[in-house]
Amino acid sequence: MLSPPRQTVPLVFSSPHSGRDYSADFIASSRLDPQALRRSEDSFVDELFACAADHGAPLLAALFPRAFCDPNREPYELDPAMFAGRLPEAANTRSPRVVAGLGTIPKVVASGAEIYAGRLPVSEIERRIGSYYRPYHQRLRELVEETQRQFGWVVLVDCHSMPASSAPADGLPGGGGADVVLGDCYGASAAGDIVACIEDGFKSRGYRVVRNTPYAGGFTTRHYGQPRQGCHAVQIEISRALYMNETDHTRHQGFDRLAADLSGVVAGLAALTREKPFP
Repeated sequence: MLSPPRQTVPLVFSSPHSGRDYSADFIASSRLDPQALRRSEDSFVDELFACAADHGAPLLAALFPRAFCDPNREPYELDPAMFAGRLPEAANTRSPRVVAGLGTIPKVVASGAEIYAGRLPVSEIERRIGSYYRPYHQRLRELVEETQRQFGWVVLVDCHSMPASSAPADGLPGGGGADVVLGDCYGASAAGDIVACIEDGFKSRGYRVVRNTPYAGGFTTRHYGQPRQGCHAVQIEISRALYMNETDHTRHQGFDRLAADLSGVVAGLAALTREKPFP
């Protein structure tokens, strides 16, 4: 986690999918090679948003990879066909994420390739959820609640990247896909002025921005975004083509420019939160 010397704004940033600690045991259990496993990873998003600490806000980033356990899901979104044994009674086996193979313990990587050659022992469910998923959300909840106690309200910014091939183009002038997708659950998870501030910050720097299509907000945005309780949540998806080579997972020359622009967007949001308290 990156923390400023002193938190000065009611902002918390999270990066649940940038983890890149692939254990030898996980790699050995997979039918895919390490490079293929990285197809689900939001590579370097934690580094892109490291500017949060410079503007007085903490950034929590998962270290474990999304292909191993996805903290942007309900605790038990699980595919019963993946496991040898009975699932917990709380399991949600029919969500759209599970059907797509992208549950809390994913069946496939983002390309659609299956991760495992056979079934996993059912004990893996509690091991991964108890040792990785729950500690991540416990710390995120602590940060949100500590910030709300200090400032009276909080904005949680959930940071992601998207394959360039999935960037929407409908409604954008000139063709080509969006650079940024902002998700606020169609207005339900955050005040409009907050989302507009982020959108304007990107657009003023030349980025093509759309809202809620195809990413309206995952579990984190839906679960924590409760504006009536003083907790606002916004998801940011950034096209990987802006800063990395998607084939070999390396940064390219656009990385530094994007990082500088993100610092400007975060600075604008921090200024808004200082100037205008939200209920």
